[in-house]
Amino acid sequence: MSDSGEEWQVARRRKGHGRRSHPLQVSLPPGCHQEQQLDIGKTVKRIRDTVTELRCEDFCQKWKESVAASVSAALMRVDQGDCEVSTNQPEDGKDGIISEQLQCVCYGLGPFSSCVSARYQLAMLLLLLDARQILLKDCSVYDPAFSSGEKDVLREMGLTVLTENEEGKHLVTKPTIFYMMHCGKALYNNLLWKNWSTQCLPLMVIVGNSFCSMRDRTIDRVFKQDYSYISQVVAVCEEKPLPCPSRLIDVFSDTAVITFLSGNLNKLPQSTWADPLEPQYQNSPDLEIILRDKDR
Repeated sequence: MSDSGEEWQVARRRKGHGRRSHPLQVSLPPGCHQEQQLDIGKTVKRIRDTVTELRCEDFCQKWKESVAASVSAALMRVDQGDCEVSTNQPEDGKDGIISEQLQCVCYGLGPFSSCVSARYQLAMLLLLLDARQILLKDCSVYDPAFSSGEKDVLREMGLTVLTENEEGKHLVTKPTIFYMMHCGKALYNNLLWKNWSTQCLPLMVIVGNSFCSMRDRTIDRVFKQDYSYISQVVAVCEEKPLPCPSRLIDVFSDTAVITFLSGNLNKLPQSTWADPLEPQYQNSPDLEIILRDKDR
């Protein structure tokens, strides 16, 4: 699927169009057949209604508490000097004090305007941001499946929409939550490679698929060869499973908060960190990642 999400279409027909007074709408790209317009106001309201629904769930509070504890520990590691944080970015604030400014990156959310699971996952993201008082503009989101209308919805809500496919290769310079619900192993592997050091990994808090489950469900040879960065840290990272009610099993199953403690990372041989090679996946079967167009 292309970056513009041109292959995606809204499946639901809009009703009562003639009775409504000029809602803000965005048309899908011209390449789509049977074009339909995405009502931004209605979509935002649907998302906020889902946020309200989740806020009342007991498991949601447990998610917020677990993520908050992991983020607080990451901030403490920065304050104690266990992690190196870049201070040469003036846009991040004055006096180089950026350790308290959390960031968030969300990958692989999916077409939330038509997919109920993706809408619930977006609602949970918004609740976690609110719980940690992370500004919406400090949360970057990307999925090549987003339509142009969905990108406008996210911007309307205040989130930052990335314009290029990073393939998960996002370098952290401060404590960052990575929200990666049901993403492919290659995306996680790329993220680890980009931050492959005992200074950067402890700055990361991943809310996503369990690394232990990835290992258990993948042939050992394939896991070590194609997803070597996950395979090297799976035994030393900290995983806290997150609860999931049975009615939302397709939305939040097999999710954990994953963190990387410096003390555990230092148990690995020093050769682990030398000259990490960028993953290629040339012979990887069933690759679950959309690579960027190299010709662009």
